[in-house]
Amino acid sequence: MMPCFRILSAFFGLLPPKCHQSVVNNLSNFQYKLIQDRHLHHHLCPIFGFKRAIVPNQRPFHVPDSSWGQSRVLSNYCDVGKDRGTSIISNVASDIQQPTSVECHANDKKLDNIYIQGEINKKPPIVERIESVDVGKGQKEVQPPIRGDSCLNVNIGSSEDLKQAAKVSTCITETSEIEKEAWKLMQNAVVYYCGRPVGTVAANDPTDEQPINYDQVFIRDFVPSALAFLLQGEGEIVRNFLLHTLQLQSWEKTVDCYSPGQGLMPASFKVTTVNLDSNTREFEEVLDPDFGESAIGRVAPVDSGLWWIILLRAYGRITGDYSLQERADAQTGIKLILNLCLTDGFDMFPSLLVTDASCMVDRRLGIHGHPLEIQALFYSALRFSREMLIVNDESKNLVTAINNRLRALSFHIREYYWVDRKKINEIYRYKTEEYSTNAINKFNIYPDQVPSWLVDWIPENGGYLIGNLQPAHMDFRLFTLGNLWSIISSLATPKQNEGILTLIEDKWVDLMGHMPLKICYPALEYDEWRLITGSDPKNTPWSYHNGGSWPTLLWQLTLACIKMGKPELARKAITLAERKLSVDQWPEYYDTYSGRFIGKQSRLFQTWTIAGYLTSKMLLNNPEKASMLLLDEDYELLETCACASIQGGRKKCSLGAARSLVFQ
Repeated sequence: MMPCFRILSAFFGLLPPKCHQSVVNNLSNFQYKLIQDRHLHHHLCPIFGFKRAIVPNQRPFHVPDSSWGQSRVLSNYCDVGKDRGTSIISNVASDIQQPTSVECHANDKKLDNIYIQGEINKKPPIVERIESVDVGKGQKEVQPPIRGDSCLNVNIGSSEDLKQAAKVSTCITETSEIEKEAWKLMQNAVVYYCGRPVGTVAANDPTDEQPINYDQVFIRDFVPSALAFLLQGEGEIVRNFLLHTLQLQSWEKTVDCYSPGQGLMPASFKVTTVNLDSNTREFEEVLDPDFGESAIGRVAPVDSGLWWIILLRAYGRITGDYSLQERADAQTGIKLILNLCLTDGFDMFPSLLVTDASCMVDRRLGIHGHPLEIQALFYSALRFSREMLIVNDESKNLVTAINNRLRALSFHIREYYWVDRKKINEIYRYKTEEYSTNAINKFNIYPDQVPSWLVDWIPENGGYLIGNLQPAHMDFRLFTLGNLWSIISSLATPKQNEGILTLIEDKWVDLMGHMPLKICYPALEYDEWRLITGSDPKNTPWSYHNGGSWPTLLWQLTLACIKMGKPELARKAITLAERKLSVDQWPEYYDTYSGRFIGKQSRLFQTWTIAGYLTSKMLLNNPEKASMLLLDEDYELLETCACASIQGGRKKCSLGAARSLVFQ
């Protein structure tokens, strides 16, 4: 049997430019001081000989039944000589079989210098970059905004209200010391590839002798960092990140040489170097992705592609630069992700079927099946993709499939995942073994599954979306990210959105404690913990994913509160976090029921903890920017039945039933 190969550098048509970089001593910690002087060459980039590195477990890019190219540039040929003071950014090769002209100009700060003939940017960039100061060695330090969090104190109910509320947020105050510290740490976490920023490491703890994969750039982790940079007016790093991860997209994840299908985005990547000649100081710089083949548990990241689509849309909305999402290769990337998610299978549900540990909860925790977090991100990605896709003869069928899935998915989640006091009492009185299309207990849920803690915990008002739903199984745990993102994306109804925030307010002590925000509630304990987690020592009760407190969730909470007109609730949580985050050196998560202690295996200087805090502060100060990340109710989805009409005497879904979920 032929071995599996991953081609780290396959040059088809375009060769990488030469860049001068300094040698690094500690590659594992991503302290790539690659460029000591970021001034560009004052001449066109020379093209050097054809070189590539071949590493196991990769296949070239290929799109079935399309005219797109077969490979992407994923490495840069670098010559380290006497002159280390200049650099030039590599061109990211588009895999489009159209006439292109590739030039590397003296002062061009774009990641991609590729002009696709006939493609015109109808929406030019509108990016107001904040001034930066030279901090030495050619790097530029991002300056924190000079706004306080006392400017906004208004209730906001919709995106239109957000725009009006922006006029209120005009006062100027001094930036707090904790924000200045956070921005400095963010700058130190930036990763460079051939002299250009491409992301931030997961954690940057100088005392950590075994960073494992925390020294890599994660797609999931980078999202709050990207939003912080975008809100600050620094769009370059986000554009670079989106394009480089796009180049990595269709590489195969390999577990015993098995490919999961095209369109998979990596969980993370790192910058590594390959020596070209032991007698010279020349080396080749490559991006080495992890699709799960190196991860604990060897699970592919289902959420990476969904987060990539969400970030792509956020980049266009905040910067005003829609040219990136209109590029043909970006359009292809969106289609590949959607085709992978929309592929027909044996599953009968409109929700996305995934294995355990495939999202933010990336260790075994009993979330396999149809976890809410994946469904909320899936719903957002579908709506954002529909917004960004260029509709033509090739994409119209995909748009139709998106609309059909959106209708079915929204109905399914709103109807079957929602629980409040009334719904729990209904489940408590369920009849079982109902064989018919008219069954009330459609998934054969046994009433004994209702846990005793829930009966006493659920408040009179408010409710939430459960964590998972499968035949004869309802996971009644509250997963925070899925519920918050259901508000942000309008997957839940307006009434349900209000109910979720009402629950958070009512159960503030349980969900917030000393440090916001519980990733799930309650924790698995005793035999249940041993059986479901496999006795995972990191997911012990009230630790890590199993009921731990994650400060990075602040930015999702802030978005949800702004949308629902409760910014004071987010401000209260941020104030609570500010008391300890800097003192505790920005931990990844907190342990114990009330979140009093730093997690026993928590990394310090966790980047998405820092970024989540900064993004939350800026969103409160810029509600008009928050509106660009939110989705309002899509009433067009309710114009047709939420379920497909089926012939053969089966009961058809009524439009009134679907609409009643919104207008009840």
